[in-house]
Amino acid sequence: MTATAPTERVIIEVCIDSVESAIAAHRGGADRLELCGNLGLGGGTTPSLGLFQEVRAAIPRTPIMVMVRPRAGDFLYTDAELRVMRADIRAFKDAGADGVVLGVLQKDGKVDVEGTKLLVAEAAPMQVCFHRAFDMCSQDVLTAHLEISGIPQISRILTSGQAPTAPSPAALPMLRTLIRTASRMRSSANILVGSGVNARTIGPLLSELLPCGLREVHLSGGGWMPSEMEFRREGFGMGVGGDGEWGIWRTDEEKIRQVRGLVDGAWTKFVEGDQHDKEVRQSK
Repeated sequence: MTATAPTERVIIEVCIDSVESAIAAHRGGADRLELCGNLGLGGGTTPSLGLFQEVRAAIPRTPIMVMVRPRAGDFLYTDAELRVMRADIRAFKDAGADGVVLGVLQKDGKVDVEGTKLLVAEAAPMQVCFHRAFDMCSQDVLTAHLEISGIPQISRILTSGQAPTAPSPAALPMLRTLIRTASRMRSSANILVGSGVNARTIGPLLSELLPCGLREVHLSGGGWMPSEMEFRREGFGMGVGGDGEWGIWRTDEEKIRQVRGLVDGAWTKFVEGDQHDKEVRQSK
């Protein structure tokens, strides 16, 4: 996967769970949104249709990928849960979502190919991203990648290279291998790198992975902000962590803007360096 024009840039996807966060991510420079519910609790669940409609109205031209995850916890789903997921996919497709984000595993930790195919067929012709259930499967990274890429219509795989965070030393060799493998396979899903991505970690990540073909990164750029509630009954909380269990999860516009600037700067240098190398080779 190589640059075809200097006008291309690395896509930044931001996961959000509110209209306010969607606007902040957009203003900060996000190219695409992953819309979730309860992002600060267990990694996010399926958002409400009302939330999707309000985010779409607020930012009509930004692509929105919708998380389809009926509950927090593992990715082993019952038949009833799969029916819920299919119904949610139909609803978001009818509402105009650009795609859905999902992941299904078997009891032994392997990718549930049949369950995934069932959901992907429901999603057609939308984009589908297989989320970080990929990082929690029992298979090695290339076997899991091959199985998922064999399912038609899966657009991308969100992964940290089966490590806790993408910028960690343990993740980078895996991510390099994945991205290079994907660039050589015509039917491969794109590799969307995420987890632990921020302004402090994005530089080394880009330095290592841009030459391999990295073209998409994923982050939240979020954190807990204090509640504005003046009255708080003693001994009670909302049960979601944060500011004494009264916190609200929000995307920070400036955090996204910082990453956008660093990504664009690194991309420009990469394209210019790549063009210089081509000119040197042609002159020989």
